[in-house]
Amino acid sequence: MLPAPTSRPVSRICHALDFPSELASYSFAMNAHSDIEGKNVTRSHRSSSNALTVIIIVLAACAVLGAVLWFALSNSDSATFRDLTKTPGSEYPIGTPSSSEPSGMAPPASNALAGYSLSYENDFNGTTLPSGWYVFTGVPGGDPGGQFGASHVVVGSGLLQLNTFKDLAFNDKWVNGGLCQCGLSQTYGAYFVRSRITGLGPNEAEVLWPKANVWPPEIDFNETGGDVVDTSSTVHFGSSNQIDQRHLAINMTYWHTWGVIWTPTAITYIVDGKVWGKITVASEIPNQPMTLDFEQRSRCTTGSQCPTAPVSMKIDWVAEYVAK
Repeated sequence: MLPAPTSRPVSRICHALDFPSELASYSFAMNAHSDIEGKNVTRSHRSSSNALTVIIIVLAACAVLGAVLWFALSNSDSATFRDLTKTPGSEYPIGTPSSSEPSGMAPPASNALAGYSLSYENDFNGTTLPSGWYVFTGVPGGDPGGQFGASHVVVGSGLLQLNTFKDLAFNDKWVNGGLCQCGLSQTYGAYFVRSRITGLGPNEAEVLWPKANVWPPEIDFNETGGDVVDTSSTVHFGSSNQIDQRHLAINMTYWHTWGVIWTPTAITYIVDGKVWGKITVASEIPNQPMTLDFEQRSRCTTGSQCPTAPVSMKIDWVAEYVAK
């Protein structure tokens, strides 16, 4: 989290406008002219007084503007982050406010998405992995230095957690969590996931993956690349793995509701009820059954996406919809 805002933005604004310095120079010039000419003293004093009044008004305006800026910055992630849960008029589901939920939001209602009906929902209230979900084990494809471990996926306290940590069972190697909802696939639909991550290091991804397990295609609707200050969405398509990618600056350690709406004509990326990206090129849009996957990947052997401390992806709930 960035430090609290100070008064520096206010001074920068005033300096950029140069109101105080210009008015001070103007007042000095009027007084000097009066002294030299020996006349119009009353007028020069009045002008100086008027100038001083303008200075006071400008400084007061700057102070008010500074207060507004301070309030705006101190009530958001930062100037470069977006906490869209505080944005009114959300167009898409965020969830239902609930103090009993780890994230402060329960899953959205069954009719929360116009034109769609709820097809699946899980709040992860148990202590075991729900039916239809399968844990990844072994070395991830395309990442020979990585390692998935079954014990790195945990359900408890109302959360599904993927945990990256050095595991003695794997010679103290960094091991990641990963799983798929391989028991349920659909062609087109809408997916909403309430999640956050706890720190830097592994690539954390929320993905739609082909049921046939023949890649591409792939729809990554939230993929950090190991960072905590931004994320990306990527469609992989075509036999040569072409990509169409978007980036979003956002504080990933905060709770957010990530969404993707996949139709024959568009892939729409959503965070906290707001659209932040859209794909409308027909040749890029998959048209085969896909499943929802969550995974972490560390690439310490290549010197990238390697944590320095244990890191978790926390998932409060998932909600899935199909068109009516």
